[in-house]
Amino acid sequence: MLAIHGISKCYGQTVALHPATISFIAGKTTALIGPSGCGKSTLLRLLVGLIPPDQGIIQFDGEELREDNLQAIRRRLGYVIQEGGLFPHLTARDNISLMASRLDWSDSQIDERLSELCSLTKFPRDGLNRFPAELSGGQRQRVSLMRALMLRPKVLLLDEPLGALDPLIRADLQRDLREIFRAAEATVILVTHDMGEAAYLADSIVLMRAGKIVQQGLFQDLWRQPADEYVTEFINAQRSPLETMTVEGEAQ
Repeated sequence: MLAIHGISKCYGQTVALHPATISFIAGKTTALIGPSGCGKSTLLRLLVGLIPPDQGIIQFDGEELREDNLQAIRRRLGYVIQEGGLFPHLTARDNISLMASRLDWSDSQIDERLSELCSLTKFPRDGLNRFPAELSGGQRQRVSLMRALMLRPKVLLLDEPLGALDPLIRADLQRDLREIFRAAEATVILVTHDMGEAAYLADSIVLMRAGKIVQQGLFQDLWRQPADEYVTEFINAQRSPLETMTVEGEAQ
């Protein structure tokens, strides 16, 4: 569904992404994971066409992403940016339906799709007329997700969508996201810094470091057959203190 071939990106003398080649399988969820500054968000912005690559090719459903077809392809992509990015002066309804309205969807089409999305994301219909400031953090994230899903995209891109939420709300949304991804039948690419979240939500994990892809595969592959010491260090660094104490206690 989506593939990159040798794409790279530099900002002056700083290399944000070294030449990378990845294919994202249709209907599956891939997590891009790594420390801050490793290039995962840069890769996502390249995929959505917000920034151009210095070299290489991006293909969407077999079609090369170019300047002349960028807008048409973007309408087949759903994109959730960090912290949602909702327009504060628009209601939840208007945020979600913004692109549909610009594409001249009828009121009945919009209402029907809004009903489907409220059911899918467990968002209360009486919240559609509220402004973002009147919604909880979890509700704002659901609105952002509905906006990304409004046009029934083939690909859904999410840049750390749960990073700003407290642990209880985050855990609740993680459970819902897994069901939403399945129901949407889209190819999902998720940026996260949380290995537990990646293992829970994704079919495949891409671990990055300093603009390079270190290893790609199932969580079990990274855990049992790490490509190098960094993979093991990254996984171990994410284990909670309670889990670490439990494992050490069992070893003793």
